[in-house]
Amino acid sequence: MRENVVYGDLSQIPKEKFVFVHDGERISDKKFDDKPVGYFKDAWIRFRKSRASVVAAVIIILIILYAFAAPLLIHHSASFMDPSYAKKAPRILACLNAGFFDGATKRDFSERGLVKALSVGIGAEDYDGRGVALEEGMESYYQPMKSIGQSRTVINAAKKETSIYPGRIDTYLEVGFVYKNIPQSEYKKICEWEEENGLHVFYPLVQDNEWNMDYSDANNWYKSKKGDPVTVSEDGKAKTIPYGPGMILEDNYKRDADGNLVYWEYSGGGSFETAQYRVRMLYYNYYRYQNGMEPEYIFGTDSQGYDLAVRLGDGVKLSLLVAVCVSVINFVLGAMYGAIEGFYGGVVDITLERVSDILAGVPFIVVATLFQIHLAAKVGPIPSLLFAFVLTGWIGTASRVRTQFYRFKNQEYVMAARTLGARDRRLIWKHIFPNSLGTIITSCALTIPGVIGQESMLSFLGIVKLGTAKVTSLGTLLSDANGIWTNYPHLMIVPAVFLSLLMICFNLFGNGLRDAFNPALRGVEE
Repeated sequence: MRENVVYGDLSQIPKEKFVFVHDGERISDKKFDDKPVGYFKDAWIRFRKSRASVVAAVIIILIILYAFAAPLLIHHSASFMDPSYAKKAPRILACLNAGFFDGATKRDFSERGLVKALSVGIGAEDYDGRGVALEEGMESYYQPMKSIGQSRTVINAAKKETSIYPGRIDTYLEVGFVYKNIPQSEYKKICEWEEENGLHVFYPLVQDNEWNMDYSDANNWYKSKKGDPVTVSEDGKAKTIPYGPGMILEDNYKRDADGNLVYWEYSGGGSFETAQYRVRMLYYNYYRYQNGMEPEYIFGTDSQGYDLAVRLGDGVKLSLLVAVCVSVINFVLGAMYGAIEGFYGGVVDITLERVSDILAGVPFIVVATLFQIHLAAKVGPIPSLLFAFVLTGWIGTASRVRTQFYRFKNQEYVMAARTLGARDRRLIWKHIFPNSLGTIITSCALTIPGVIGQESMLSFLGIVKLGTAKVTSLGTLLSDANGIWTNYPHLMIVPAVFLSLLMICFNLFGNGLRDAFNPALRGVEE
């Protein structure tokens, strides 16, 4: 049996007897930081390690900045609408000759349709009725045809051969000429603007005769028969003008008794100021007169003529506002409800759970529809939508909080605090709730994309009406594009991209928050 060794007073041993075993040696290259790391700082350190979450957070910030900056940086206001430029493709003035974002679209033209499109540029140069050849019209700044491909022969519905010309056309310049009734005072203002800027707004009126297919269409300025351009001989016989080099369209302008071109005609009004003039104008220059700039829409225009870039900003703001408000309200209600359930348990938990089960059994779409039918007329569509989300939206958060409280309420540190006399309120909010914070924050972050998706679905289906001059949503924009997106793909693609980015990025962001606020990973290095 080993004997116990009893040491005497160590203070009696001389200092020279003590020797450092590793004297002069470095036992570790690791530097130890004795500074305390806070809970949120530690969460930020872990969050930065998730590259996907950081990228998602950056994209979310950029989308939010765009939503608030777009109405300030873009020339058009949210209420600005131009029906003449509805459903137009994206157009940036700096890209007019780049082949993209130039407001142009690809299209196949019959020979008749091609001449009709070319006539806009030819007519824009023929403001004095002198006669303009095709080559000069092609060089016009107002020529909508960007390019014309090699023709091909096809069999039409009448089983006759016809030529088809592929081409790209500027959808803004394609509008061409329009008829308008304006006061005499505005007519004079536009004439002064023409002189100052060296541009033409007013063009000769067109005769309403047998050579005019449609008198309401201001682009029918040249003589035509059955849609084909013709030249009329002195004996009244019409000869079709073929498309090709040197083509000159014969105008059908109104002229007075002296042979002068007529640019306006009286259409109503009694006094000098109120007299109405019927005029024919080149709409592109009229737009410049009204707005002080050429039409420029970076994302194009929607189905009504609003600037799609501004409408997208408004839609993102509305979707985020609804989602954040719902998330915050659900956070508060769910946290309080779940904390009471999980902490007290027993009869309290059973009673509150039955209430939750009853509410959870009510279909959300039924609640949203009923609220829109009966409540939206009194409080508005947005508040009624918030009520629909909040009525049952907090149940998921309450369930998660309840689970976390059951997990932590019997831990040793809680029992120690209770033994020291801590009250229930302090135990709930000081000791248990902080450990549940990661799960709660994650659920709130993941609630946002869910709300955005549901709000977009309700708007898309027309259950929630958010399409007004001042208010719109991503779902409303998608709904407007639903039946026409094959011909105007930008109406569907641009809102869908924004909606997809919001949904994906908020989910990635929520996953990053889940790991960052997980107390089990505190201080753990990967």
